Amino acid sequence: LGKLVSRTVKSAKYTTSLPGAPDGEYVVIQYEASFENKQSAIETVTPMKDTDGAWRVSGYYIK
Repeated sequence: LGKLVSRTVKSAKYTTSLPGAPDGEYVVIQYEASFENKQSAIETVTPMKDTDGAWRVSGYYIK
C-alpha cells in the first residue's frame, strides 16, 4: 500500500451485534483512504467497549 496519502471518514455506526462476534458495544467506522500504491481504498476500523469501559480496536480491514 505504501504511505498514507489521505483519509476521510465515510461513516460511523454504533451497534451491539456483529456477525461472528460476541454481543457488545461496537462502532464500525469506515474511511475513504488513498495510499502511495493504492489510490482508492476503504478502511474499516471497529472499536469495541471492553469490560473495563475502555474502547479497544477489535478489527481493522482494508478493501
